[in-house]
Amino acid sequence: MSVVLRGVVLPLAEFALEVDIELAARTTALCGPSGAGKTSLLEVIAGLRRPRGGAVEVAGRTLFDAARRVDVAPRLRRVGYVPQDDALFPHLSARGNILYGARDDIAHVEEVLEIGSLGSRGVRKLSGGERKRVALARALVSRPEILLLDEPLAGVHAELRGRVLEYLVRVRDEFAIPMIYVTHDAAEAAALCDEVVMMDRGRVGAQHALRPRSG
Repeated sequence: MSVVLRGVVLPLAEFALEVDIELAARTTALCGPSGAGKTSLLEVIAGLRRPRGGAVEVAGRTLFDAARRVDVAPRLRRVGYVPQDDALFPHLSARGNILYGARDDIAHVEEVLEIGSLGSRGVRKLSGGERKRVALARALVSRPEILLLDEPLAGVHAELRGRVLEYLVRVRDEFAIPMIYVTHDAAEAAALCDEVVMMDRGRVGAQHALRPRSG
């Protein structure tokens, strides 16, 4: 499955996001300095930001095309997005958050992520690692065609990062959903991803394979 961004232009505060790239790896790490436009790129794919021009295609389906005036609503894009702050609803329980917008049975997802026991717990009583897993579960049960993960280990205590990364690897292998994974950590990228794409000041640079391409 591929993600194609052709001639995408999005003005930002200090520069413009200008992207023309095709991503066909199972899992792609998107790396670069803070403020390079990585989050904005994910938001364009998710439909949370509307480019001034260009086109976005996921799995052969056009999600945005400025010339043809196509702009699929975020809820219809089949894109699972986990932002840095998790965006969990504080008034809902862990299970209430997972069920929000669910299109699939949550039992298997809860089993893979080992969060079944968190069901009735309030969001404010979850640890950083538990919040990440709940946010990931909510994205998975929406039956996405792609997962966008924006620094999912940010805010997780150092001693827990390895454990959360293990869950991400498990999700990659169990559900076979392509991922774009924003990170500053080369070790994370090497553990999870098939390729890495560098980004700076709104533009993507070289793509480097980390392992043979699959899926």
